[in-house]
Amino acid sequence: MLEQLVQLDTELFLYLNNLGTSTWDAFWMFYTTKFYWIPFYAVLLFVILRTRTLKLFFLTLVVIALMILFTDQMTNVFKKVLVLRLRPCHDPALEGLVRLVKSYCGGQFGFFSGHASNSMAVAVFTGLLLRFKYKYFIFFMIFWSIAMGYSRVYIGVHFPLDVLCGWAFGALSGFMFYKLDIYLQDRYRIR
Repeated sequence: MLEQLVQLDTELFLYLNNLGTSTWDAFWMFYTTKFYWIPFYAVLLFVILRTRTLKLFFLTLVVIALMILFTDQMTNVFKKVLVLRLRPCHDPALEGLVRLVKSYCGGQFGFFSGHASNSMAVAVFTGLLLRFKYKYFIFFMIFWSIAMGYSRVYIGVHFPLDVLCGWAFGALSGFMFYKLDIYLQDRYRIR
């Protein structure tokens, strides 16, 4: 059963990865590069700041930092300790079949995707946090995260299952830290 799932995942990866063209390579490389999203994150923080007092905003900042630290470190635990699944670009069985868009493909192991888990955690957290002010914002954020996950398959560094599991873990983390933020906001709002 697990072997069949891995085989299907590999086939889906090869199909999606090989849909790529040089026309779209620059776009997906831009999209997947965390550095280029700094202005987007700054706007998100500004919007969050407008919904609360400065003291409560800093409390939310701490929760966000803890959330990113948590998802990032858990990704490393799964990749480097628990699962040890090779990235497609490091898998000898796929040599010559992977359309690798960038010259460096990352660490040896890739289960699960840190880009997918971090982006989905941010999407769920901010989407829930701002849902009363911006009704459909969570859908925009989830779409943004889905595109982030797809970018990892497109450039050849993650299997679809790496991305799917990253999204699931990120969604759970985002929800968990949203609940923590609500708890802390209520507790410190009283003081």
